[in-house]
Amino acid sequence: MEIGELRHRITLQKPIITTNLNGFEEETLKDFKTVWAAVSNLRGREYYAAAAVQAENTVEFTIRYITGIDNSMRIIFKDKQYNIIAIDNIKYQNKYIEIRAQEVGVSG
Repeated sequence: MEIGELRHRITLQKPIITTNLNGFEEETLKDFKTVWAAVSNLRGREYYAAAAVQAENTVEFTIRYITGIDNSMRIIFKDKQYNIIAIDNIKYQNKYIEIRAQEVGVSG
């Protein structure tokens, strides 16, 4: 992958549990890291597999390798939110990570 392909800014958000004024726990999202990413829609076999389970708004983000990313996180890209579906450390080389994510609907 050419480094110039990482031209989009995405923000990874991590869920944290806080206690509100009434003493109840609630989950909020806190920015974890903002990174450069290559963004692409699914194509070919991947697209048809996603369409079979009504996951049409699935996007693949490729970023440089960083630690601490997990499936509980959310991605913000162009004012849209995406839930992480799968994380792949490409060839276990610790150079790039492919993150497959699905856009969050209005109801969240």
